[in-house]
Amino acid sequence: MNEMIVETTNLTKCYGAQKSVEALNIHVRRGRIYGLLGRNGAGKTTTMKMLLGLTKATAGEAKIFGKPIGTSEREILPHVGSLIESPGFYPNLTGTENLKIFAELRRIKKKDAIQNALELVGLPYRDKKLYAQYSLGMKQRLAIALAVMHNPDLLILDEPINGLDPIGIAEVRAFIRELCDAQGKTILISSHILPEIALLADDIGIIDKGRLLEEESLAALEEKNGKYIRFLVSDAAKAAQVLLQTFKTQNFKVENNHTLRLLDTTLPVAAINRCFVENGIDVSDAHVFEDTLEDYFKKVTGGVGIA
Repeated sequence: MNEMIVETTNLTKCYGAQKSVEALNIHVRRGRIYGLLGRNGAGKTTTMKMLLGLTKATAGEAKIFGKPIGTSEREILPHVGSLIESPGFYPNLTGTENLKIFAELRRIKKKDAIQNALELVGLPYRDKKLYAQYSLGMKQRLAIALAVMHNPDLLILDEPINGLDPIGIAEVRAFIRELCDAQGKTILISSHILPEIALLADDIGIIDKGRLLEEESLAALEEKNGKYIRFLVSDAAKAAQVLLQTFKTQNFKVENNHTLRLLDTTLPVAAINRCFVENGIDVSDAHVFEDTLEDYFKKVTGGVGIA
């Protein structure tokens, strides 16, 4: 079974001389939530439209389920659900009635498909409330119900929490997580809201001005940050041995020949410095850092934060 559900190779989209997406390489693994994070206008929506065949790539390739988009759309798209822009729901119909229309248009024959989709997102089946009376959170739930109605293996959701209040955001976040954990869906979700992606995603791709700046698991990104003591030394490998033998800790990382990051900030810095020097290790700097994910994203995107 292919571990990679979505994979792009140098995916590029140009509008005239303007590159909206440039040489993008993302990797979405089976059964995980991948957060594509970037400011508005970074190229997230364009990327998703290329994955769905809604716009043609200028260069590069995108594969879903190991098959290239462009030549295998008829095989791929029945197994993909998407929310790119708000669907054209009828305001004078109920949620159930709206989904019935889309089910007929899409020739979905499974009798309980509508009921299952509504239950999955926490909306009532055959409720009397009209779409026009829905809250923003309910409207977003219905849009996702439409995306999952045919029981797809992959969901592509563009800014699904945009415009929601805190309660609506928490509700949508919870059932997106449940779709992955309980239903086994693979989900590609975009957002410009850093804290929400950090709460939801397993893996994160940071996109800025159409280029992918970084792609890591959330756990690896968090490990890069947090509070730590950075030592600049003449011999990092020898310094690591001192930490192991004298201070009985393995909670450090050797970054290169001269840089060591100590994650156990309870150890006495002065005593460590003295011990390094006594063992013939020159110490040019010992500094306590406390980086947040927000600091990290500011750094990689050129100093401007993401909301």
